[in-house]
Amino acid sequence: MKSVVVFRIDRRSGVSTYLQIVRQVEQALRMGALEEGDRLPTAAQVAATTKVNPNTTLKAYRELERAGLAEVRQGAGTFITRTLAQPQSGPDSPLRASLAAWMDEARTEGLTGEDVTALFRSAFEVAYPDEAAG
Repeated sequence: MKSVVVFRIDRRSGVSTYLQIVRQVEQALRMGALEEGDRLPTAAQVAATTKVNPNTTLKAYRELERAGLAEVRQGAGTFITRTLAQPQSGPDSPLRASLAAWMDEARTEGLTGEDVTALFRSAFEVAYPDEAAG
């Protein structure tokens, strides 16, 4: 069992802190960085690294538990109960390699992170119109 997630909180994002934690865990699950059986950092560990109130982390973990992604084991910690990873989105997948190559090309062409985000959102809305609306 490993604990590999490090939370990054953007206080200017307009997204609640607990939801940022939930989304980062979901992202780590999709990318295969977290797997079933992995232990999440304790609320105290998260507080120490992010200055987030431990109750905020606990709220995020309860949300993950409600979604069936994690399990709180009294006295032992919070553990991942299932993955969201798809074989085609893992760290060694051809799709990820293609995306990484595209990102390198975008950077070489002088695009900023904001440019890439805008371009991605535009393409995403075309490819996934139902999901983009929500």
